[in-house]
Amino acid sequence: MDISTVVGLILAFVALLTGMVMKGVSLGAFYNPAAILIIIVGTIAAVTIAVPMKELKRVPKLFKILMQETKLADDVELIKMFSQWADLARREGLLALESKSSEIEDPFLKNGLTLAIDGQNADYIRDVLTEEVEAMEERHSGGAAIFTQAGAYAPTLGVLGAVVGLIAALSDMNDIEKLGHAISAAFMATLLGIFTGYVLWHPFANKLKRKSVIEVKQKRLMIEGILSVLEGEAPRVIEQKLSSYLTMEERRKVTGGNEGE
Repeated sequence: MDISTVVGLILAFVALLTGMVMKGVSLGAFYNPAAILIIIVGTIAAVTIAVPMKELKRVPKLFKILMQETKLADDVELIKMFSQWADLARREGLLALESKSSEIEDPFLKNGLTLAIDGQNADYIRDVLTEEVEAMEERHSGGAAIFTQAGAYAPTLGVLGAVVGLIAALSDMNDIEKLGHAISAAFMATLLGIFTGYVLWHPFANKLKRKSVIEVKQKRLMIEGILSVLEGEAPRVIEQKLSSYLTMEERRKVTGGNEGE
């Protein structure tokens, strides 16, 4: 489970509900079927119009990605593994790495190592793996765009809901108390639109983008590692080169604490 997503959602709702109570707003104000219909169903409708059905089918999977921690290999361990592969390849040749391919779970890394063992040149391997990374980035970008669009539509639909509510409220101004309740209900639509747009949909899109950046960075590290082994670079050289993908704290784990601040 992605703890940051869960904690963020809990804090968002606690902040909103507590703030409403502190301001003297009844939580029963949330029960506004018309506002919920306009904002939630309206947002779904707008996104459905804007996005091809093929991409919309991925929404359940996107929510799963948001709620689950992304399982990626540890970058430090990857670099140490490439260093070991380089040492083995320099001593026994690339074919000695064939036994290692069966131990790899990551399909991308396994494919890259297989290409190297099969004797493909570095340019071909880089092109194939880079195209795969770019295709993955495109998929991730499309998924994040769905939530970005939802975040753009929801606040505007909130204004639309408020306008509808005000039309209904102002159509009968004989009962002042009833008019006050009607206006309050109208602005609840604006609240729902802004809250869902800027506290849910836009943050969801940003979380997907960040997860994509992290995964892409690791894939590029893998590409450089595979090519370095293929080109026969020394293990120490590989460690120094790939350490550029790490934080300073992680670099010290690779270099044994010799990396400067």
